[in-house]
Amino acid sequence: MPASQRRDLPAARFLGFDSSSFTDFLRFRAPELLPVNRLPATELRLPHGTTVLALTFDGGVMMAGDRRATMGNQISKRDLEKVQPADEHSVVAFAGTVGFAIEMVRLFQVELEHYEKTQTTLLSMAGKARRLGALVQANLGPAMQGLAVVPLLAGYDLDAGTGRIFSYDITGAPSEETGFCAEGSGSVFARGALKKLHRPDLTERDAATVCVEALYDAADDDSATGGPDLIRDIHPVIMSVTEAGHRRLPGDEVGAISRAVIEGRHERPNGPVAPLR
Repeated sequence: MPASQRRDLPAARFLGFDSSSFTDFLRFRAPELLPVNRLPATELRLPHGTTVLALTFDGGVMMAGDRRATMGNQISKRDLEKVQPADEHSVVAFAGTVGFAIEMVRLFQVELEHYEKTQTTLLSMAGKARRLGALVQANLGPAMQGLAVVPLLAGYDLDAGTGRIFSYDITGAPSEETGFCAEGSGSVFARGALKKLHRPDLTERDAATVCVEALYDAADDDSATGGPDLIRDIHPVIMSVTEAGHRRLPGDEVGAISRAVIEGRHERPNGPVAPLR
């Protein structure tokens, strides 16, 4: 926080605040620090992130995102990381206005850490979904001006013993998805691939392959989505979450999957097909 924005508040005023939400604390003590209160006065051409997806597999849930950000018809960034850990057992990804999305993700991470420290317990998976929804809802004003952020939340529910996925609309309403979900400009193509290839008994490695296949299909039909870039060695970010916690798949592992997928496309340009059974 810049020195000019710091507040010299007595400790008692911090301890006396009656809420477990860090966002509520900021809204009450320093509302000007919230991302939603720093909307530019005029419409700007800003970088936008595109396709992200999530799917369940045997023992957990996986999330993946392409690396491209666009600004109009231009590629503004080739190595954007749209998938981030939220806490030990959940991950969050975003599509939409990059600047607002990054601040929303960081605030969500602090929300979960703040709750854990003040309540000395982990927030439930459903509670995480509602907290993220509140942040999306707070961004409704900018979203109505074309600066929307659409997150995707996935995590391992320790109580239910299963992976869960939540998607959102711009009003912040969480919707639990079954099996898989995709968001962003290439989501309709990624969702088609997921519908064709997803199975509940996928291994972690097979699930990662399905993620790359779906992102490849999205990039094949959506110019705002970036596929694996073998020349620059840029590959999708893929994270899995199991009972043991979250894990980012190493770059060399994702690179090997990407190369195998591209090699397979030489023989079958439209990708693998699902059996009719």
